[in-house]
Amino acid sequence: MTNQTPHPVSRLERVLAYMVASVVGLSILAFVMVIIATAMGVGANDGFSRGIWPPIFILPLYGLPFGFVLIIALMISVGVRRSREARRDRE
Repeated sequence: MTNQTPHPVSRLERVLAYMVASVVGLSILAFVMVIIATAMGVGANDGFSRGIWPPIFILPLYGLPFGFVLIIALMISVGVRRSREARRDRE
């Protein structure tokens, strides 16, 4: 009979998962904020170039690709762990 006990998630996988969720979540939130601010007229008269808006405007530009790289790193980490477990279970 095979061992069906779930193995605990490693700290690296947990950290990567939380980083993906936070980076992508903040990027989507910033994107929605820009959409709402544009609808409210903040962009008129060059309003996005002052105050807090430049970092909010740029966050999705860097955050979403970084989140994609983190997702790939998480997939590689899980794949390596599962292959090690499968190799260990075969022996």
